Amino acid sequence: MHVFIAGANGQIGQHLLREIADSNHEARALIRHPDQGPELQQLGATETVLGDLEQDCSEAMRGCDAVIFAAGSGPHTGPDKTIDVDQDGAIRLVDTAKAMGIKRFIIVSSMGAGAPEKGPEKLQHYLRAKHNADEHLKNSGLDYTIVRPGRLTDDDGTGKVTVSADLKEVGKIPRQDVARVLLAVLDSDNATDAVFDVVSGETPVPEALAKL
Repeated sequence: MHVFIAGANGQIGQHLLREIADSNHEARALIRHPDQGPELQQLGATETVLGDLEQDCSEAMRGCDAVIFAAGSGPHTGPDKTIDVDQDGAIRLVDTAKAMGIKRFIIVSSMGAGAPEKGPEKLQHYLRAKHNADEHLKNSGLDYTIVRPGRLTDDDGTGKVTVSADLKEVGKIPRQDVARVLLAVLDSDNATDAVFDVVSGETPVPEALAKL
C-alpha cells in the first residue's frame, strides 16, 4: 500500500517512517522544506513531496492508497495555529482524499476529543479542534480509523497497549507505540470505521486491535 503521511517530520511521524521501512507498505512523506527530505528518506520514506497542510495537497497525494494524518500543532500552541493545522488542515486533507478517490484515512486524535468540554480548560481549544476534524472524517464516507492516544512520552515503546472505545482514565503511551498502532491499523481488518483510545498496557498491538 502506498501511504501518504502528513506530519512525517513530527515525532510520531518519524517513528512511523521507521516502522513502515520494515513493512510491505511504502511511505510518501509530506515535507514543508526541501532540506527535510534526505533525513526522512534515511528514516524510511520511499519518497518525499513538498506541500503545506494549509494549502491544496492534491498533487502531493496523487497515486496514494491511504492517508495517515499524524500532524499537529501541539496542545500548547495558540488557538489560531491549532485551528489551522489540527482542525482545518485535517478537514482539507479528508476532503482532498475523498475527491481523489483515496478511500482509507487514519488520523491521530487525542483522548478527550470525544467530549472537549469535559477536558481541562487550557486544553479545550485543542480538543475541540481534534473533535471537529474527527467528526468531519466520520461523516466523510471514507474508511476511517481515529486513534486517540493518551499523554505522549518519549520513552522507548514496549509494543504493548490497552485499546478501548472509551478509556475512563487518561494514561500514557510512548510515541513509538502510537506509530506501531498506526501501522498495525493499516493491516487490521476490523479497525475500519473505528474510534478508540490507546495507552500503554500489557497486550501486543496486533492482538489489542483484533479485540476491537
